Amino acid sequence: MDFSFSEHHEFLRKTVRDFARAEVLPHARRWDEEERFPKEIVPKLAELGLLGIRVPEEYGGAGMDTTSYAICVEEIARVDGSLALTVASHNGLGTGHILAFGSKAQKTRYLSKAAKGEWLAAWALTEPGSGSDSASLRTTARREGNSWIINGTKTFITQGGVGGFCVVLARTNPNVAKHKGITAFVVEHGTKGFSTSKHLEKLGCRSSDTCELTFEDVVVSDDQRVGEVDQGFTDTMKILERGRISIAAMALGLGYGALDMAISYAKDRKQFGRSISEFQAIEWMLADSKTELDAAHLLTYRAAWLADEGRPFTREAAMAKLFASEAASRACNKSLQIHGGYGYTRDFAIERHLRDAKICEIGEGTSEVQRIVIAKHLLTG
Repeated sequence: MDFSFSEHHEFLRKTVRDFARAEVLPHARRWDEEERFPKEIVPKLAELGLLGIRVPEEYGGAGMDTTSYAICVEEIARVDGSLALTVASHNGLGTGHILAFGSKAQKTRYLSKAAKGEWLAAWALTEPGSGSDSASLRTTARREGNSWIINGTKTFITQGGVGGFCVVLARTNPNVAKHKGITAFVVEHGTKGFSTSKHLEKLGCRSSDTCELTFEDVVVSDDQRVGEVDQGFTDTMKILERGRISIAAMALGLGYGALDMAISYAKDRKQFGRSISEFQAIEWMLADSKTELDAAHLLTYRAAWLADEGRPFTREAAMAKLFASEAASRACNKSLQIHGGYGYTRDFAIERHLRDAKICEIGEGTSEVQRIVIAKHLLTG
């Protein structure tokens, strides 16, 4: 198994890292404090190809692989978890669903606009009453002739308030097993009955747009159905599998960013007449973080490599997401501890990284769900 990085991957990493340091880092704290989605960065993301990472060139995208996708998310997360989440969800969920299961016409209309940054993509699965048990969703889509009428509420939807379109999962057949009667539809913002009912205030990733969405007798044509009728849940699981790689990459970036801060601070901070980096307690915290993050790095890019090779990666993506997210939280916590009282203030970015990292243990399936996925593969494989 060889998932070493190509020259293209290394060049991409440097390009995105330079972009993040120049265009994102100087503003990340302000965006977080304002709890405002930074619309002004969208054209710059599009220009660099970061809004069409996996979109084929024929639709205006960059046509990159899953490994490149992970690299882009990781490098942005080193300086800002919120924007990394935007890039991950836009590319992996909303556009990802249409890329994988959409019609030619849907790809032409939506992927082209998404790659150019004209429309950001949202993906609506979670509801107030269905989180980890996503197949229990209650949003419905009732067929009338060549149209569907959607009713329901979605929550925790990234880009929900700023997206140009949203892929919505709804129940289309109540008479079969709950996971077999779900269908996906693409709904454009501005459609009658489709509204943002609430903007959510969050612990971290506060400049990432997260909303509750309401659908009240929203009428869409059958042309806006994505994939086969009643097969949406199966498609959704495939989207989440690849999405877990991007969340693992986001965790990596946050963890490595926190480690960089800890190293820099430990070298500069003097106590008892010497740099605190000379104390064994500090050295061990740095060593533990580096070891765990490098292990998470290998797990993450193994899963990405498998995806690019067209090989099964469900278990490996779950392992990467589980380990990377928890390793990142530990690395951020250790970094804040090294910063001491200063780390607890907003004068240093580590407190933001610690807050942002927590979502990686929740989104795209909680750590508990990942353990279930891994265990099932072990017991049935």
